[in-house]
Formats: sequence, C-alpha cells, structure tokens
Amino acid sequence: MRKYIRAVICLLYSFVKFCFIKLFHLKGFKFSIFNMVSPFTEIEIGKNGALSLGKMVRIRSGSKIRVRNGSKVEIGVNTSFNHGCMVISHEEVTIGNNTQFGPNVLIYDHDHDFRTDNGLKELKYKTSPIKIGNNVWIGANVMILQGTEIGDNCVVGAGSIIKGNFPNNSIIIQKRDTVINKIQKNI
Repeated sequence: MRKYIRAVICLLYSFVKFCFIKLFHLKGFKFSIFNMVSPFTEIEIGKNGALSLGKMVRIRSGSKIRVRNGSKVEIGVNTSFNHGCMVISHEEVTIGNNTQFGPNVLIYDHDHDFRTDNGLKELKYKTSPIKIGNNVWIGANVMILQGTEIGDNCVVGAGSIIKGNFPNNSIIIQKRDTVINKIQKNI
C-alpha cells in the first residue's frame, strides 16, 4: 500500500514542480503529465537551455539534472534514474527510450579546459555531445564522459568510466586487476 501512496505523491509532486518550472522556461522545458520524480531531485535549466522529458520518466531521490546556458538535454520514454544520478550538460545529452540507470551514474558532456590560460579560473570547458541509445542498462557508479556514444541494447558494467563510441548490442566492462603487496618492515 505504501508503494502506491508514494507513487501517487511522486506523480502529483512531479506535475506541480514541472508546471512551476514551465512558468520560467516556456519554450525550454517539455514534459509529460505521467512522470514520477522524487521531491528530493534537483532540476536546473539555465538561460536558453532546453530540457525534454518523455512519458514515464522516473527519477529517484538525490538525482540532479543540470542544463547549463544554451545546452540541451533530451530524455526518452520510460527511462529510469536510480538514487544519486547526475546529468550535467554544457552542450547536449540525448538519452533514448527504455534506458535504466543504476545508482550514482554521472554523465558529463564537458571537461574543464585547464590547458588554456586561466581556463580553470574563468570556467572554460571543452564540450562534446553524449548520445545514449534505446534499451540501455547502465550499472551503478558508472561515469560517462564527453563525446561518448552508446548504441542501442547495450549494457555498461558497474564502476566503468567510459568515453568513445560503442556499437549496438555491446556489453561494456572495464576489467581491473587487484594487486596486493606485502608490507616490508625496516629493521
């Protein structure tokens, strides 16, 4: 019973919150009536930013979507973000339909441009779009970096840090070796 009460509260909260956001971002925010967003989710849209949410997008608590000035984020139908996920866009992030994100997934379409003079001080960024296909499952604690394209029907293993192009129907796993060294005591 609690599950259904929580779902109704999230649906109502989402609708009210989205209507309020729509007041300030008339053209830059599109949403469906049927979305379930936790009250503890942060959504920010900068000047000339655009956020589009498909039908039945579910976002759990602690998640953040930040669309910076002039950037664009598009999230497809029936997409689910678990607790603590973060999408920060300075250019463009596109997420397909039926995509599932495990907890604490981070998506950044930008890197700090520390090589240019005063790049960090002046908050200069290098950006490149991110595209995530349909029916993608992304495991816990994955970090997706700028310029990444993930095809349809892919699985990304937990703890991976990915950048690049990955074809349809791929399983993406980063294997790591565990090294154990003995502590040498000096006598």
